[in-house]
Amino acid sequence: MKPLSIRPLTQGEQQQLEDALHAPDAFALRRAQYLLASARGLVPHQIAATYGGSQQNVRNVIRAFNDQGLECLTPKSRRPKSVRPLLEGAKLEQLQHLLHQSPRTFGKKQSTWSQNLLAEVAYEAGLTEQKVSYETIRQALLRLGANWKRAKHWITSPDPQYALKKSGENA
Repeated sequence: MKPLSIRPLTQGEQQQLEDALHAPDAFALRRAQYLLASARGLVPHQIAATYGGSQQNVRNVIRAFNDQGLECLTPKSRRPKSVRPLLEGAKLEQLQHLLHQSPRTFGKKQSTWSQNLLAEVAYEAGLTEQKVSYETIRQALLRLGANWKRAKHWITSPDPQYALKKSGENA
């Protein structure tokens, strides 16, 4: 099997790659080094050993050049092409079910939910593979249509007549 290498360079491509060796951008510089080394006949493992990086990265750069030409010297977006929420469908419904229970049901010392506490309990309940951020929980709650507000603590009394006394009807 023939080792992976770049296609033959045109005179203009050769000059642009050599110019990229003086670029302030490390991304373009490293890729130009890889491509020029491949043009000199070095194979990916030799290029990786000489210039650093992994063999797979060298292969990726060579393939990108063969497909895109010099455009491969420009960094592309690293954002995922599609993003799916971690909590959707049945897991989102289970999250909503958690909200209708007291945190004490899950062995927590608080009686009100915070988004961080909800993230912790969701992880412990197996809704997520890892503990997620409060922002992930906030986004899930938005999809549920929940209007999240900070919990208010109200003073209450164990006195059975408390409500009556508080309303002032007993006066």
